Amino acid sequence: MSEAHDILFEKRGTAGIVTLNRPKALNAITHGMVRGLAAQLSAWAKDDTVTRVIVTANGERAFSAGGDIRALYDLITAGRQQQALSFFREEYTLNTAIKRYPKPYVSLIDGIVMGGGVGISIHGSHRVAGERYAFAMPEVGIGFFPDVGATYALPRLAGEIGTYLALTGERVRAADAVLAGAATHHVKSHRFAALKDALCGRDPVNAILAEFMETVGPGDVMPMRRVIDRAFSRDTVAAVLEALDREARAGAGHSEWAAQTARTMRTRSPTSLTLALAQMRYGRSHSFEACMAAEFRIVSRIVYGSDMAEGVRAVIVDKDNAPRWSPGDLASVADNVVEQHFAPLPGQELDLSST
Repeated sequence: MSEAHDILFEKRGTAGIVTLNRPKALNAITHGMVRGLAAQLSAWAKDDTVTRVIVTANGERAFSAGGDIRALYDLITAGRQQQALSFFREEYTLNTAIKRYPKPYVSLIDGIVMGGGVGISIHGSHRVAGERYAFAMPEVGIGFFPDVGATYALPRLAGEIGTYLALTGERVRAADAVLAGAATHHVKSHRFAALKDALCGRDPVNAILAEFMETVGPGDVMPMRRVIDRAFSRDTVAAVLEALDREARAGAGHSEWAAQTARTMRTRSPTSLTLALAQMRYGRSHSFEACMAAEFRIVSRIVYGSDMAEGVRAVIVDKDNAPRWSPGDLASVADNVVEQHFAPLPGQELDLSST
């Protein structure tokens, strides 16, 4: 299939409809898709006949499982880091355009939504979760970091849920996503087609969604909110792990959850964990634009490191799930690693002034 067919655009009634169309690749976002979506959104923003944008995806498994990590891995391992950074620069600019979009931007998410898929949905005005919805930012497991605006979005979820998601890469389903704020509405999967048709009419978006939305149950993660807030409010990754270990030893009803969460974190890249926690703290008090600029500074250093290539090798290429991180433990992470990755990029900063 040609790249032109990877993302489809149509006008129907009052709506501009975007369809991600790489179902066999779980609708992973390519550079061409980023460029195509950015150009189309710009055109529809100026088109008075388009009053809302609907983003959907073909295939039942995934809305979008992220960016095309394998393509980025190939660039990085070939020494073409600057070409990889061109992708990130354009992707982050697109994320910002979605955040600033002047019309309702409705993502219909029924399946996996991770990484780059989160970036083209979570910053829009409406995020509708179907029954197959599964949200995750699993980047610390491949030696990367939660990007595409996660620095801003995750700290704004309920309590420390965003920090928990950033440091573990765990998935949450529709109920938790709505309760925590990652999704705005829950709609039954079999009603998505009718919802899309209704959104192409003239009725206000909020009124249509109110008609289709379902109430959600308590979720699986939100009942753990108290222990999550207690453990993930710490200022260092080591302190978070110590808090989880204490919860595990306490023998209360959440002890096994705490033990498993700590085990999961200890398999992640120590450098990525350190950066992700710093992002969560930075994002609390900085603007969206400042967060995106910080992410571009971080990625501009990460592509020249070893952990991302090693993590993608272990998880996606060789699939041995045995990454050899460097450094291999938290104690060996340099004291100035956050300062190094967040440092300005003279002459190469992300410019969002014309977005």
